[in-house]
Amino acid sequence: MAEPILTAGEAPRVRNPLLGYAMVLAATCMWGINGTVSKAILGDGLSSLRLTEVRSTAAAVVLAAVLVVTEPSRLRVRRDEVLFLLAFGIFGLAMVQWLYFFAIHRLEIGIALLIQYTAPVLIALWVRFVVKEPVRRRIWVALILALAGLSLVVDLWSGFSLDVVGAVAALAAAVAFALYILLAEHAVGHRDPVSLLCLGFAIAAVFWAIVQPWWTFPGGIVDDSVTLDGALFTTTTSVWVLMLTMIIVGTVVPFLLLVGALRHISATRVGVTAMFEPVAGALFAYAWLGESLTTTQLIGGAIVLAGILLAQTAR
Repeated sequence: MAEPILTAGEAPRVRNPLLGYAMVLAATCMWGINGTVSKAILGDGLSSLRLTEVRSTAAAVVLAAVLVVTEPSRLRVRRDEVLFLLAFGIFGLAMVQWLYFFAIHRLEIGIALLIQYTAPVLIALWVRFVVKEPVRRRIWVALILALAGLSLVVDLWSGFSLDVVGAVAALAAAVAFALYILLAEHAVGHRDPVSLLCLGFAIAAVFWAIVQPWWTFPGGIVDDSVTLDGALFTTTTSVWVLMLTMIIVGTVVPFLLLVGALRHISATRVGVTAMFEPVAGALFAYAWLGESLTTTQLIGGAIVLAGILLAQTAR
């Protein structure tokens, strides 16, 4: 049932858990598309650092343009927000993207995702033992179900060789993802999702521009053509089209959905629901890249969904 909630300086809002879950699931499906698109771009030779830089900078520009046209006052930053926004932009948004790309360069993508999606466990542990808030027993069961399902989706039991550096990067990505969600949950009480993400991506963009200046960007790669040869269809498109898809469908919209969902459901529940991303990624990789999709993976996806549904009932 929807509940009215109040935050400082705002009119009453309505908390709608079902809407919150729908927003997170929509975001994970878009990130699933983004995984396939990003893999195709990386396969054409662009580095993970450059891809992260493009993603952050373009997202900041798009969101800033929207706010400048609609309500520029939302871009104002209070002095007491500066350190928080720096942490959110660098240790949250910038790191979670780059560490994930770096991890899948060293590990099988499924193993990297499985490690990264220990983030909801970290969130639950933080809430229970640091914040000292109760976490319902069903949430812990939902986490176990979701992790078990993910192990089937990524085909963990077929055997793999573990790269220590890649595993550390994936675990660091999990920490960055958990930090991003917890910081966003804290911020949405006094700042709207659009301005929060705009400022966060802007900080991430400046950070990456310092690390790797734009004048060294390999611009010629943008006009390259890439073929997506999947099980359901085959198409050839330009890298710039894939980048545009990554920016809008894979970044701006899903990040807005995820942060917006924190106004309706808790960070713990957002984390559990976001564990559907590897399932969505496997489905899109099957459709667009021709990667295999087995009965075991489908069963794993159903188990992940069962975990998400269980989390939804833990009120």
